[in-house]
Amino acid sequence: MSEEHKIKMGIPENHTLVSTGSKSEQRKGKDTDYYFYNEVDEGGNVLAKYEVSEAMSIYPPFGTAVNWKKVL
Repeated sequence: MSEEHKIKMGIPENHTLVSTGSKSEQRKGKDTDYYFYNEVDEGGNVLAKYEVSEAMSIYPPFGTAVNWKKVL
């Protein structure tokens, strides 16, 4: 999953997204998964932290949305 997120977020190829956790919640007709990542450069330095959300409607037509925000 992080490779897909990395591409969509425009993270440089020589940087890595390191997963730091995840959680799920269901509310208001949506099933949402949250993923938390650190962006790490080739020297192992944390450059940024991100929260990625993937939301899917639990009712037809089952639309999906992927959003992210930089939290540090």
